[in-house]
Amino acid sequence: MSTSLHEPTDVAQAPMELLRGMLEEAFSAHTARLTELTVVSRLPDRGGYDAHALELLTVSHRRGVADTARALRRMAEGTYGLCAGCGKQIPLGRLHAAPHVPQCALCQPAEGDA
Repeated sequence: MSTSLHEPTDVAQAPMELLRGMLEEAFSAHTARLTELTVVSRLPDRGGYDAHALELLTVSHRRGVADTARALRRMAEGTYGLCAGCGKQIPLGRLHAAPHVPQCALCQPAEGDA
């Protein structure tokens, strides 16, 4: 039995509304948390956060907002679910696990690659 990272599942037949909902929920959560962190960063004691930790959290949520916005844009353009690297369909399981990903596992750059 052999498995492929490029399953022949047609993303157009996938539960796109579920994926859209997941993306919209993630966008909303990242935006709300970024707003909270911005308010906390302006407090004299930074709400008890270490300055470095607060910066890392802020960067992470900014990235989350940007990643989900790009995924929603790809969805509106009709390119969502297609790998930006090889053009093949991203397996549905990968999209369920990380609906914002623009690439299949084979084309995903390793951590630290830029």
